[in-house]
Amino acid sequence: KGRRQASSVKRFTASMVRLYLENGLSREAQPVRLWSAGNCYRFAAVQRGRYREFYQCDADVVGSQNGRNEIELVQIYATVFSKLGLAADIKINNRKILAALAERCGGSEKLTDITIAIDKLDKIGLEKVKAELLERGLSPTQLVFIEQYLSITGPASQQLAELDQLIGQTQLGKNGIEELTYVLKNSNLSGTNCSLVPDFTLARGLNYYTGSIFEVKAVGAQMGSIGGGGRYDDLTGLFGVPNVPGVGISFGLDRIYDVLEELALFPESLNTSGHVLFFNLGIAEGSAAFGLMQQARHQGIACELYDEPAKFDKQFKYAERKRIGLAVIVGTKEMQEQTCIVKQLYNGMQHSMSQTRLIEHLHGLLAEQQ
Repeated sequence: KGRRQASSVKRFTASMVRLYLENGLSREAQPVRLWSAGNCYRFAAVQRGRYREFYQCDADVVGSQNGRNEIELVQIYATVFSKLGLAADIKINNRKILAALAERCGGSEKLTDITIAIDKLDKIGLEKVKAELLERGLSPTQLVFIEQYLSITGPASQQLAELDQLIGQTQLGKNGIEELTYVLKNSNLSGTNCSLVPDFTLARGLNYYTGSIFEVKAVGAQMGSIGGGGRYDDLTGLFGVPNVPGVGISFGLDRIYDVLEELALFPESLNTSGHVLFFNLGIAEGSAAFGLMQQARHQGIACELYDEPAKFDKQFKYAERKRIGLAVIVGTKEMQEQTCIVKQLYNGMQHSMSQTRLIEHLHGLLAEQQ
């Protein structure tokens, strides 16, 4: 398990790889594109954004090492979040860069110690990260080098140049920088709400990642990551079939919902139920409304009649509490004229119409809410 227990951790990946192998997908035309969605469970402490049960959606490409797959997945992120009206930073790093950093600091056996520590940078700060690295056996000289790495800032081109000075002389570092540069240069996110930004502190604790790694943060929200993933070029080796490349991303659906709610990005019509309340304005009026309600139910419209005659204010408050979006009002005048009033409670608009047109009109308004 990764150190970041966000709903963005790709908990379906291993199961997806097993399905890929057991169902003969590895013999199909490559690459294979797969998606999955469902519920997951965690056993860590529960709080906002860290639920016992949560929902996740994954998108994966298996059977290709081409960096265009990473670009396609970045575009999926940008398209989805733009359609939701949600501004997001898609952070990217490469595990080869982290491996090169470990190589410069004493060897590959240091990779886990280094990634676990720097993964906490945004939570505990640089000094505590350095203290933890000292406890894990790194030397003061190595800490100076890691601090240089963590201090890289500025435009992407400047960051890549500084990174090349630090680790570009190693083969791992060179390969990681090339892969990262390719994705950054070829991911065109113009016209979207998203930015693709290099983040060399991004580690992601899952050890099966081998190349690009991603993490998504919503701009302006008090929430951890809402998506994440990366390249895993030998995860199939766990199931006896080595060297099948793959890359994938995930969406933390519960966290995305929480962020949309926090930033008030849900359209007002989506905050209402697909339900209709018929007002009860008296014995005769209530009987007329009941007849119309029965017609609506026979046509598949979920609706109810307010239980007893009551003042308008009380019935409006009832609809608000139940998040009912539409109200049908039949008063004495409407009974005489064989009309009714339909009020859209989520925007205040209302229309008077013949009772014969009511069902058609309700169907149209409910379709707009979907």
